This record gives sequence, C-alpha cells and structure tokens, in this order.
Amino acid sequence: MDFFELILNRESVRSYDPHRPVESDKIQKILKAGHLAPSAANRQPWRFYLVSTPEYLDKVRDCYHKSWFKKAPHLLLVTGKKDLAWTRSSDGFNSLEMDIAIAMDHMILQAESLGVSTCWIVAFDTEKLHQLGIVEEGEVVYAITPLGYPEKDFKKHGNKVRKSFNEVVKFL
Repeated sequence: MDFFELILNRESVRSYDPHRPVESDKIQKILKAGHLAPSAANRQPWRFYLVSTPEYLDKVRDCYHKSWFKKAPHLLLVTGKKDLAWTRSSDGFNSLEMDIAIAMDHMILQAESLGVSTCWIVAFDTEKLHQLGIVEEGEVVYAITPLGYPEKDFKKHGNKVRKSFNEVVKFL
C-alpha cells in the first residue's frame, strides 16, 4: 500500500477485540514511529506510555466512558512538558502541541500500515487521569489512542466526509 492509499484507508475504529493483543514487534514499530517523529528544534518534548497490564488498563479506562474504549487491549498515552518544547521568541508560541500531534500521527499511520486499529481521543477526564499517578510531575496527557484489532464483525465505513478540496486549498 502506498502512502496516499494508507491515508485514504485509515479511519478511527471504535470496536476492539479484547482477547487479541497486538504483537510486541508491531507495538515496537508503532512506538518507534513516534520516537522518530520530527519536533521543533529537535526538542522531542514528549513521552509515550503504553498501557497493557490489567491493573493500569482498568485505571486509564475509567477516564473515558465509552464501552468500546474499555475493550482495547492496549492504550497509548502521549504526554509532554511545555518547558521542554521550543518556544518562538517573537510571540511566545510553544510548539508542544504541534510536536505531539506529529508524533501521534506518525504512530497512528504506522499502526494502520501494520493492520492495527486506533482512534485519536482527546475528550478524556484529564483530572482523573492525572490523579492516577501514572505520568510524571509536570507532564500533560494530550492524546490517547487504543491499539488493537477490531472485533470480527467490524466493517470500515470507507467514506471520509471532508470539505471540498477547493474550500481548504488555495493556489496563489
């Protein structure tokens, strides 16, 4: 599959087989894709937490109340610290969220290329998540994605609804 086809076929999956964990070599490739992502001034202000043990899965699952989320065999938390990210001197822009988005996208696309399903989540309970004591002091969890294989009856939608190309692209 070429890169454009990969992007075209990737979609957020909300159906996971809890009895089919992702193979460790695939997990390593997914995490390595994030590790290799570019960041402003190469600061790499992120940390990735792979949650796979029943004890921690139960804790993190309690921070997002969707039944399908509770079935994923792995949860990936992407965190960062603003003070580690590059800041533009002219206006104070901090690159952390941009850097994390790039790393997250790399991991999600790598997962798709390996047949592993994901769903980018930001609507979790940040307060509850921080109270778990999983992440280091000063780290903020910016995104979570389940990692897993869909349940047997899952079918991709196959049609991405997007604004028209001319609405979002301007040639000057």
